[in-house]
This record gives sequence, C-alpha cells and structure tokens, in this order.
Amino acid sequence: MKKQFIKICGGIALLASFSMSAVVQAQTVGDVLKQATAFREAAEALTAQRLGQFNAMSDAEKQTAVRNAVAQRASIQTQVDAKTQTYSANDLQINQLNTQLREKANQLGLGEIFGLARGLAGDSATVMQQSMINAQYANETPNRVNFLRDVAASERVLTSAQLERLWIELQRELSASGQVTKYTGTVDEPNGTPRSAEVVRIGPFIASTGEDFLSYIPELGRMSVLAKQPEEYAGAPSALAGASSGYVSAVVDSTRGIMLNQVTERQSWGERIEKGEEVGVIIMVVGAVGTIAFIFQLLYLLAARMGVSSQLKNLQKPSKGNALGRVLLAFNAGSGNVDDNTELAELRISEAVMREVPKLERFQPLLRLVVAAGPLLGLVGTVIGMIFTFQSITESGSSDPKLMANGIGQAMIATLLGLGIAVPMLFANALLSSLSRSIVQILDEQSTGILADQIEKRKHG
Repeated sequence: MKKQFIKICGGIALLASFSMSAVVQAQTVGDVLKQATAFREAAEALTAQRLGQFNAMSDAEKQTAVRNAVAQRASIQTQVDAKTQTYSANDLQINQLNTQLREKANQLGLGEIFGLARGLAGDSATVMQQSMINAQYANETPNRVNFLRDVAASERVLTSAQLERLWIELQRELSASGQVTKYTGTVDEPNGTPRSAEVVRIGPFIASTGEDFLSYIPELGRMSVLAKQPEEYAGAPSALAGASSGYVSAVVDSTRGIMLNQVTERQSWGERIEKGEEVGVIIMVVGAVGTIAFIFQLLYLLAARMGVSSQLKNLQKPSKGNALGRVLLAFNAGSGNVDDNTELAELRISEAVMREVPKLERFQPLLRLVVAAGPLLGLVGTVIGMIFTFQSITESGSSDPKLMANGIGQAMIATLLGLGIAVPMLFANALLSSLSRSIVQILDEQSTGILADQIEKRKHG
C-alpha cells in the first residue's frame, strides 16, 4: 500500500513539474539544465512532503487516503477516456465533412481554382518576402507574407475571406509597384539601432530617408541605412524627399537594390592604392618622380622650341637665351679662322651643338627606366599578393571564394598600378624624344648651313 501511494504521489509530482515547465521558456542550454534540476528537486520535495504526511497517518487513515487516491485516478482516467472518444469522434466527423466539402467543390469546379489560388499564394509569398514594399505593411496582423504562406500550405477548402484577402494583396502589390510613396516606418541604423523615420519609396526598386539610401532586409522585414552611401548620387535622396509636385531627378535601381549595393562596394582610387600596400606605395613614388621629371622637361623643351623658332626669324642677331643663338655665337667666335682651318670651325660648331644636346635629352633615360620598372614592380606586388592568398587559404583550411577574391584583387592592384605608370610614361618619353630631336635637327641644319655659306662667301669674296 505504501509503495502504491508513493507511485501515485510521484506521478502527480511529475505531472506538476511538467506543467510548470510548459510555461517556462529557456533561453540557453545552461538555463535548461538549471530548470531541469529545479523541477527535479521540487518534485522530490513534493514527494517527500506527501510521504511524510502519509507516514504520519494512522493505518486507517492510510487506507482511506490510498482508496481516495485510487478512486481519484480512476475518475480522471474515465474522464480522459471520454474526452479521447469525443475527440476521435469529432476528428472523424471533421474528416467526413471535409471530404464532402471537397467533393462538392470538385463538382462545382472549385478544386482547380483552389489549387491555382494556393500556387499563386506560394509564389506571391516568395516575391513579397523579397520586395521592399513589404516593409510598409510589415506591422499588419496577420502579416501578409505569413497569410500567403498559410494559404499555400492549407489543405482545407479556401474560404471566401481568404480568396478576397489574396486578391487584395496581389492588387495592392501591383498598385504599389507603380507608385512613389512617402510613409513613416522603422529604419535600422548601420549599427543595428532601430528608429522611426520618414521613408520615400519608388515602387519596389529603391527607397531613401533624408539624405541616405536604404536597403531592404527580408529576414527582418525592415529597411536599413546603407553603411556606405554612393558618392556619385549624393543629394538625390534629399531632393526626392523635398519634392512636393512636378518632376524631380531620382535614382532608380531596376535590380531592386542589387546594383546599388554593388555601387557602394566599389572602391575609390584611394582605397585601391591603399590596398596595394608597400609595393603600391613604391610604384606611386616612382610614377610621381617620373611625372615631375616629364613636366619639368616638357616645359623646358617647349621654351627651347619657342626660343629657337624666334631665333630663326633673326639669324643676324644671335642671343644667348636660346640654343640656336648660343650655337651661332660659338660659330661667330671662330669665324675669323674659317679660311685657315675649316675643320676647326666645324668642330667648334659641333661642340656647341653637343653642349646643348644633354639639356635637350635630359630625364629621358629616367622615363625609360620608369617604363621598364613599372610592370616589374607590379609583377612583384602580384606575386606577393598571391603568396598571401595561398597562406590565408592554408591557415583557414577552406577555399572560400571571398577570401580568394580579396587576395587576388589585392595582387591585381599592384599590376594595375605598374601598368598605370608605365603606359603614360611611355607616351611621355616619346613626346620628349620627338621634341628634343626636332630641336637638335634644327641646330644641325642651321649650323651646317651657316658654315657652308661662310666658306662659300670667303672663297668667292
């Protein structure tokens, strides 16, 4: 009798613990363990308490308590059996009624309509889940996406209210796709802090608030401010938000946010150069040195070309301010000895021309060196970037495409920088070489012509 009473008390305590656990929600595994331990201690305490009360009774009271407990259990079991039979009967009747309803619907031709409605609801739920229009109606009860999913998964005959709501949601999505709407909704900051803001939405394509573009987060059903705003479209959101009538320029993303996110992820030139790291800095320094040398020499050659052109118009008055004038002055200094030694005069003129050549061809070897060194430095940076990529893959133990793309992109930046300085310097060197050769050619032509004229005049004069 005592063992039977203990079993009854233990079962009641266990049921009590299960009823208590049904209303408690554990947040972590540690909480589950603590709650399970607490429930077990409570059950043991309750059992011990009732066992103590039972042991304190007299034999007659114990027998009475056991008979009452057995009778109570039998009564509860009778109620359970009755409820179970009622539930089974009701479930059978519901199934029979559903079968009759489906048969009537098929007779009326509604089975195919309901099937189309369920398929349409399932497809529309997926589209509306990804549509930013859903953010405007996210606070509805029930949520329209959940409603469509319930309709798609329903095995019962659809009611007229469900069919009407389905039509309303489809019509509303179609209408909202062609509207420019302003509404107040919840917007998440880049750090995740939600706030209430006025949102301007252009169909399902793009949305903005104030001066910021927004992106739609389907999992949360809310808008989020882009962490990085596209600089080329700065001012467009504020202009659209401030418009009240007429026409205004706006940004529309036909891909519904995909292209806008790609634009924001596009790196600026500064970020790309910084991504090249040390090799990129070296390449930029070499390119800067070559550019400065090119600009300086280009200005010098242009000034020299202008001076020579001016001197060609007045050969009788040579000037020290230009290369041709200095060559003419050198010839005039030795012109008295033309009859005596023609070769000496020719050598004097050649010396004067050669004295001008180094200044005219200055920095051209440096530019040729930059042209050759740029791609080689870029190749060095590419090799370094690939080494880092393979090291990252080895250390992480996974061939993550994003990890590989980041390393390869860093390697290609060095190649781009190397070619970026080599190609312009190649054209710059060709320009300087062409200008210097043209000036040297003028000097050679004029000096040789003047020497021939002076020799001819002296012989016939």
